[in-house]
Amino acid sequence: MNKIETHDVNFWYGDFHALKGISMNIEEKSVVAFIGPSGCGKSTFLRLLNRMNDLIPGTRLEGKIQIDGQDIYAKGVQVDELRKNVGMVFQRPNPFPKSIFENVAYGLRVNGVKDESFIRQRVEETLKGAALWDEVKDKLKVSAYALSGGQQQRLCIARAMAVSPSVLLMDEPASALDPISTAKVEELIHELKNDYTIVIVTHNMQQAARVSDRTAFFYMGNMVEIGDTKDIFTNPTKLETQNYITGRFG
Repeated sequence: MNKIETHDVNFWYGDFHALKGISMNIEEKSVVAFIGPSGCGKSTFLRLLNRMNDLIPGTRLEGKIQIDGQDIYAKGVQVDELRKNVGMVFQRPNPFPKSIFENVAYGLRVNGVKDESFIRQRVEETLKGAALWDEVKDKLKVSAYALSGGQQQRLCIARAMAVSPSVLLMDEPASALDPISTAKVEELIHELKNDYTIVIVTHNMQQAARVSDRTAFFYMGNMVEIGDTKDIFTNPTKLETQNYITGRFG
């Protein structure tokens, strides 16, 4: 079943036509990677999936984006509810200046959850889900800033998971991390796809090859092609994809 469907999506920042006629389907509980050179539109497209670009003045969208069959840009859509269902993890870990526990509990509290035992249970579940519990269970009251960069990023993934989204968007989630932390985040993505639909933007082609089921190649605002990851990396149908993957440009 398709979790996300986009039809002929065009997007402008002012006069700049950043995305050109993008249509794709993303299946439920799969990992899709977006690759392509800097400035090609992949992060812009990712941010459309939970309306993060709404915050930028002078932007314009045409086309249709549906999640679970609902047009997420239709009138009357509650953006807060959408973002609860479509979590986001950014390039640099961005924990709040609070304790480890309160970072994960934050979304639940903001959404009006008052039951402390439920909050405690959910914090433990999501920290376990983010492969962080064993490292932090004895220091939940400590500031999140005391964690390493890799731990902070897994904490941010736990924070996104705490409100039970069904989609996780990840914008280069490992680009600021060392190789060991990167491997942990990649392992985590493998685990999470049992429960979530994951869309990841990455500059690292090896990473896309390791973690994703399907890969989409973006170039100059176009989605050049999308297909099974192994096909994209071994037998792409478009010359531009082949040139990018073999390092002829980038």
